[in-house]
Amino acid sequence: MERTAGEAVNNVDNAFAAGQIRNARRIMVIGCSGGGKSTLAQKLAHRFDLTYLSIDRDILWLPGWVERSKEEQRQRIVERIAGERWIMDGTNPSTFDIRLPRTDIVIWVRMPRLLCVWGVMTRWLKHIGRTRPEMAPGCIEKVDLQFLEYIWTFEAKFAPRVISAIAAHGPHVPVLQVKSRRQMRALLDLLGVPA
Repeated sequence: MERTAGEAVNNVDNAFAAGQIRNARRIMVIGCSGGGKSTLAQKLAHRFDLTYLSIDRDILWLPGWVERSKEEQRQRIVERIAGERWIMDGTNPSTFDIRLPRTDIVIWVRMPRLLCVWGVMTRWLKHIGRTRPEMAPGCIEKVDLQFLEYIWTFEAKFAPRVISAIAAHGPHVPVLQVKSRRQMRALLDLLGVPA
């Protein structure tokens, strides 16, 4: 298993990850908004009969974009990860201490920021005026400057926190970093997931 210089992450390649995913009971899918992590997680949930859990829908948000308290978020995560077979879509490194110890493999969808911006904008256009399925009810799809800034600065500001949290709470957990649509498609092909 190769390690990227400067990253305390147990990086693996597609072929190794495919074997791990086939046998996994619990998977975390993390990454920047707009990169495709929700779509990937839902496809894998369907293919491997895993319960799909969305941080946005199931943990973080109440209707009208009201954020649950940190205590309630953590309690909801604890309740859901007690299950034996799940795939959880969402980053939030402040909860890695409770999620990573129960995780068999992490898939980090780490797409280029322009692709993430494109993904968010096309998602907004697709769901304009509505709530997308992996979002909490009553949270109408939106894009604002703050959200775009979050995406644009994700690698500089948030990726180091993700790396530190993985190193601290799951250094033994294999991490597949998916950095292109081609790599994602190759992974899905290895797993027999249709386009």
